Amino acid sequence: MHNYLIKRLLSTIPVLIGISLLLFFMLRMLPGDPAQVLAGQMATPKEIENIRHQLGLDRPIYEQYAIYMSHLVRFDLGLSARTQNPVIDEIWARLPNTLLLAVVAITLACLLGIPAGIISAVRPYSWIDYLVTLSALFGISMPVFWLGLMLMVVFAVMLQWLPAGGTGSWQHVILPSITLAAFVVAFIARMTRSTMLETLSQDFTTTARSKGLAEKVVIVKHALKNALIPIITVVGLQFGSLLGGAVLTETVFAWPGLGRLIVDSILARDYPVIQGAILIFGLLYIFVNLVVDLIYAFVDPRIRYD
Repeated sequence: MHNYLIKRLLSTIPVLIGISLLLFFMLRMLPGDPAQVLAGQMATPKEIENIRHQLGLDRPIYEQYAIYMSHLVRFDLGLSARTQNPVIDEIWARLPNTLLLAVVAITLACLLGIPAGIISAVRPYSWIDYLVTLSALFGISMPVFWLGLMLMVVFAVMLQWLPAGGTGSWQHVILPSITLAAFVVAFIARMTRSTMLETLSQDFTTTARSKGLAEKVVIVKHALKNALIPIITVVGLQFGSLLGGAVLTETVFAWPGLGRLIVDSILARDYPVIQGAILIFGLLYIFVNLVVDLIYAFVDPRIRYD
């Protein structure tokens, strides 16, 4: 296990280098001059040129990347071009909000999706199964921004039960977390149903029933336990996607997280913040995948890492 962890941690280094390389050059291909955006429409050419020199944009692109990597190996993400604050401070100020939203959303998705998939698999082709399938299709097909706006109109504007956006209390988390969890609930429910149907048709399930075990015991201790590996995989992947895919949700609900920070930074052509935030997303995604792989060994004793 220790050797496996060391190999996985070392493998993150080339992955992060690849992310930084691809991201660095793709950002430089965006239309628009960051110096012009920061200086404003009324700035003189000399003022724009001074900003370009200050940001190092007047140097060759390979030299810019070399300077960026020399700072990155020292865990220095640079300064924000807009606020002149350290990028790491900008990220840490918003990362807890994104993590909170993602954790609440994935918890809600598991609490709803896994039981729905189990019930649907236990009673296939019943009205419950059709209802779960229809709801899952609705959740997967629904655009996130549209669902968020509709929830805002109903619960914040018409009923006035919940705040429309921002942060400050637990009530502010409800609407964005439901919006973010809608797609994940549907995905988890469909995967749970599929794996449970396959597991319930296996010989060991038939043997458990023939021993006279209660149906709940057969479903939970035999069928569900053997169907957990694909479900855990989906939950882990979706949680990683929630961390990086909350951009639209945070924008719609004015949630001060990393997703909204990236959107604002793209509009302002704030390269250091964009690069730093996406690198943090990459690290979180790698960490989530590592945790999922380790959970496999605890769920299934047959899995061992040498």
